[in-house]
Amino acid sequence: MRFRGNKQFASAVGLVLGLLCAVEAAKVNKHKPWIETTYHGIVTENDDKVILDPPLIALDKDAPLRYAGEICGFRIHGQNVPFEAVVLDKSTGEGVIRAKEKLDCELQKEHTFTIQAYDCGEGPDGANMKKSHKATVHIQVNDINEYSPVFKEKTYKATVIEGKKYDSILKVEAVDADCSFQFSQICSYEIVTPDVPFTIDKDGFIKNTEKLSYGKEHMYKLTVTAYDCGKNRASEDVLVKISIKPTCKPSWQGFNKRTEYEPGTGSLALFPSMHLETCDVPITSIRTSIELETNHIGKGCDRDTYSEKSLHKLCGASSGTVELLPAPSSSANWTVGLPTDNGHDSDQVFEFNGTQAIKVPDGLVSTNLKEPFTISVWMRHGPGSHEKETILCNSDKTDMNRHHYSLYVHNCRLILLLRQDPSEAENYKPAEFHWKLDQVCDKEWHHYVLNVEFPTVSLFVDGTAFEPFMVTEDYPLHPSKIETQLTVGACWQGGNARMAQFFRGNLAGLIIRSGKLENKKVIDCLYTCKEGLDVQLPEEVTSAVKVDFNPNQSSLTVEGDDIGAFDKVMQHISYLNSRQFPTPGIRHLRISTTVKCLNEDACVAVPDAEGYVMVLQPEEPKISLSGIDHFARSAAEFESQEGVTLFPELRIVSTITREMEADAESEAAEGTDDDPTVQETVVSEEIMHNLDSCEVSVVGDELDGEHESLEVDVSQLQQRALEMSSSNLGLVITGVNTMANYEQVLHLIRYKNWHTEALFDRKFKLVCSELNGRYISNDFKVEVNVIHTASPVEHANNAMVQPNFINPVHHASVDLSGHNLVNAHQASVVPSAATIVIVVCVSFLVFMIILGVFRIRAAHQRSMRDQESGKENEMDWDDSALTITVNPMETYEDQHSSEEEEEEEEESEDGEEEDDITSAESESSEDEEGGEPEDQQGTSRQQQLEWDDSTLTY
Repeated sequence: MRFRGNKQFASAVGLVLGLLCAVEAAKVNKHKPWIETTYHGIVTENDDKVILDPPLIALDKDAPLRYAGEICGFRIHGQNVPFEAVVLDKSTGEGVIRAKEKLDCELQKEHTFTIQAYDCGEGPDGANMKKSHKATVHIQVNDINEYSPVFKEKTYKATVIEGKKYDSILKVEAVDADCSFQFSQICSYEIVTPDVPFTIDKDGFIKNTEKLSYGKEHMYKLTVTAYDCGKNRASEDVLVKISIKPTCKPSWQGFNKRTEYEPGTGSLALFPSMHLETCDVPITSIRTSIELETNHIGKGCDRDTYSEKSLHKLCGASSGTVELLPAPSSSANWTVGLPTDNGHDSDQVFEFNGTQAIKVPDGLVSTNLKEPFTISVWMRHGPGSHEKETILCNSDKTDMNRHHYSLYVHNCRLILLLRQDPSEAENYKPAEFHWKLDQVCDKEWHHYVLNVEFPTVSLFVDGTAFEPFMVTEDYPLHPSKIETQLTVGACWQGGNARMAQFFRGNLAGLIIRSGKLENKKVIDCLYTCKEGLDVQLPEEVTSAVKVDFNPNQSSLTVEGDDIGAFDKVMQHISYLNSRQFPTPGIRHLRISTTVKCLNEDACVAVPDAEGYVMVLQPEEPKISLSGIDHFARSAAEFESQEGVTLFPELRIVSTITREMEADAESEAAEGTDDDPTVQETVVSEEIMHNLDSCEVSVVGDELDGEHESLEVDVSQLQQRALEMSSSNLGLVITGVNTMANYEQVLHLIRYKNWHTEALFDRKFKLVCSELNGRYISNDFKVEVNVIHTASPVEHANNAMVQPNFINPVHHASVDLSGHNLVNAHQASVVPSAATIVIVVCVSFLVFMIILGVFRIRAAHQRSMRDQESGKENEMDWDDSALTITVNPMETYEDQHSSEEEEEEEEESEDGEEEDDITSAESESSEDEEGGEPEDQQGTSRQQQLEWDDSTLTY
């Protein structure tokens, strides 16, 4: 009973104690932590530390109790909050907020979230922990100046009119990607380019500091930079282009002053982008003249520089032309003393200074004044004295000073004098024809053609007909047997034996054609230029614009009222030079324009525009003559009716050399890009063009007309419209024709000689040219040897049979220099002297070898007999061993010693001719020696070996 009572008491006591403990525990963590309601923080981008105001501190009234009075942590509420809160001291409740990752102000400047603090509860397990209220946190991200200014445009452009000052031309603008006001603002701009008449303000406005001139500068290029307020410079400066537009002036725009013309390219547009600027002034009509100045080129423009005689043929004139001022040559040497103008690419121009004149050889011109004839001449003459200046004169050679006919200049008048021969009717007849012409004294080249068909005379100047303004009459000349003298540049006074009335100026192409009358077509052809202006009118403007040319197309006039159509026509005007090898140099251009307006008072004036065409240097051809330059013929061929053909295998080739750039791919493949020694590739290209002359001249003594001559088939020349003149110096073939035709004609040239006894060789030289000597070939020299047939020589010793060295061999003549046998006529040719010497030497060498072998064999046999017999008669010699006592060539050498000495001297002078014996000649010699039957060879050898016994004395 007592025990049960104690048990109940103990239970009651435990219950009380538990209740007491629960009450006590409730009293341990009875307060929540406390924090401020709002926090403001600042954090710098690229940093994680946040400065809060006020500081982050949580308080708990349960302090200083352990756990209950301690702050265990802070909790942040919000989505994607890049911050975390960390407790620094649990007992004091101090904490910090820091960034969990790198912050970027440019992405987000501010962050807002809530935060709570919580205590540690009632024990280490955090049971019954208590949370504070939620506080709002505002954090601002501070910017750093990490970005530089960037311009909005890559390039800025503006156009201003010259002569004005602008308050603002254009504005440049840069931006900064920084988020803060300080670092994102552009505080200043700066023009980096020095010494330019422009300035820029802090807002980016550019203006000029002075008036701009289009003549001084067409465009200014400025470099501009920017700075932000953090003094960061723009990452890249910007380019500003300011174009200066001239004050609107009526003129031709888009006109290139220099235009290059490459020969052989046809028409070249001169103004492909040109247009007329009228500054919006209403225009009713436009008239423009384009002039191509070519007076300094040749005789007024670019023409073929063939001889005047050749030009007449090319233009279709009939034969019979006599050239009085030809280019100096071996066949026409009377112009050698005249000074020439060498500045026009072989255009043969003769200068007369008032003291020089020439006499035309007698018989060159036989003009009958009763028959029609033509005088044609190019003349450049300026204002001279009041005296007569004679171009052409035919006067008495002796005794008297009568002028039969003459062409002269007097006071800017061109006068033709024609005095008729005595006739039955002694009455007045037209004697002097006067033309008053500005062209005579304007110092420019003009072409004059006088067609004389007595009693009328027609004059054409530059293709235009002129009638004489005065014709005077006179009596015919008195009968006389005095011969006449034809002169150029002055008139011969036979009574005083001197020249008078000298000409001052330039003459070219003076010709007389007897009995022929030039037609207008030929005259136009002679005068027409090979260069000039051209235009191909578009179909849509043919009716709106009118175009007129002058005769030689050196100027044209364009008229119209539609500016658009007018511009199209101007853009289609071109320059054309049809010569294969034009004269290089500058051709000046001048454009003169006149406009008419609705309001004449306010009409505009278009200034002249000037430029030039640069004709580039043509690629000069290299004319090469090649063929057999050394051969031999028998004397009989020289004396035959056909003679010897000098140029049987002549070939004429013309080439031009061009520099070609190496192929880039091939250079890369070969690895030569960096090789400084690599040069441009030189390419030689064959071209075709005409020739106008080929001259064959004799090298050495002149031709003796009594027994030698150069001939060519005249009919073949006539078929090819070629002419030939010959003298004791050679012959000249003239006329414009193809290289192939000249080749064929030159193949026909033959040399004949009727007395070849003293002739051993003859040398000739061939030279061809194009454009009156502008392009000249190489000197092709030919040497022809004469082979004299020798009679067989009988040796003094009849026991020795001499080989026949002069048997005729049916081969072609021998080319001693080129090592070729040329079968030109299939004629029998006798070996030359050099061949005879070589054959003799070879035969002698063979004989000596056989003789030596025989001696060695005989000596060996004698030695064997002495050993076998044991005899001591060593003085008994073998007869055959003494065959060397006689020289089998003695007689031959005696007979030909002088001849061989002469040949050796010639061979030593000629150098390499002995060494250049061809394999064909060697074979020919062997054939001659080996052509005999074997039994004859054996007999010959046997005789050569046996005849020596007779010379021995036993």
